[in-house]
Amino acid sequence: MKILATGLNGLLGSRIQELLQNKYTFENISLQTGVDIVNYDQIFSIFKSTDAQLVLHLAAKTNVDACEEDKKEGTLGQAWKVNVEGTRNIAKACSYFNKRLIHISTAFVFDGTKEYYLEDDKRNAVNWYGQTKLEAEKIVEELKIPWIIIRPDFPYRAAYEVNDFMRSLKSLLEQKKDFKAVTDSSFCPTFINDIAVVFDKLISQKAKGIYHSVGSTLLTPYEATLAIGKVFNLDTSRVIKTTRNEFFKGKADRPFRLDLRNDRIEKLGLYNKSFEKGLLTIKSQLDL
Repeated sequence: MKILATGLNGLLGSRIQELLQNKYTFENISLQTGVDIVNYDQIFSIFKSTDAQLVLHLAAKTNVDACEEDKKEGTLGQAWKVNVEGTRNIAKACSYFNKRLIHISTAFVFDGTKEYYLEDDKRNAVNWYGQTKLEAEKIVEELKIPWIIIRPDFPYRAAYEVNDFMRSLKSLLEQKKDFKAVTDSSFCPTFINDIAVVFDKLISQKAKGIYHSVGSTLLTPYEATLAIGKVFNLDTSRVIKTTRNEFFKGKADRPFRLDLRNDRIEKLGLYNKSFEKGLLTIKSQLDL
C-alpha cells in the first residue's frame, strides 16, 4: 500500500517509516521535499499527482513553549498556520480526492483535571499548542471521508537527531549534575514502536474514529527519571524534586494529569508497553 505522509522527517514519522517501510511505500510531503502544508496549491498538486489512497498527517509544531509564544499572533502565528491551517489543507485535499486520513494528535487536547480520559471525553486545552491541535481535530471530524485520529503522549525512542523527553532526562543523568524533576503532574509516555503497531493495525482493520495510543504506565517526570536511572544504571541521587508551578514558571501551562485510557485499541488486541518495558527494549536496541 502506498501512503502519502507529512512529517516523515520528525521524531515519530521517521520511526514509523523505518519500522513499516517493508510493508508500505511512503511518499514524503515536507519542506525537505519542497512542499509546505500551509500552501494549499502545493498540497493540491501533490494529491492530484499520486495514486496513494491513504494519507498520514504527522506534521505539526510541537514545542509547547514555542507555540505559546505564537499565541500573541493568533491565527497569523506559525503554530496556528501549521497545526490548524496545514491540517485544514490536508483534510480539504483528502476530501476532494477521496483519500482516507490518519491524523496524529496529542494528549494535550485535554486539561488534565479528570482522573482519566476516554476518546470521546470533553476536550479543553490549557495551552496554545493543545488548542491548535484541538482545532485540528475538529477539522478532521467534519470530514465525510473515512478518518482516524490517534492521540499519543510524550513519544520516545532509542535514537533520533533531536532528544525526546526520555533521552533528555537520560542525558541529564549521564552529566552527573543537579537538575529538577516535577513530582505533581503525571503522563503516559509512549514507546514509538507501539504507535507504529497501532497504526498498522488500524489500517488493516479499516478502522474509523478516535483512538488513544499511550504507554500503559502513568507516572510523574520525577518517577520517569528514577525509572530511566534504574534501567540504564545511572545515579539519580542528584535529582531534585520540584513542583510544576515552580518548574514551568513563566512558561506555558501544562495539564496536571494526562491519564489516557487505551480501551479502543485494547479491544483490537493491542496492549502498549509499560514505561519500564519500553526502556528495557531501548536498552537492548542500544546494546546491539
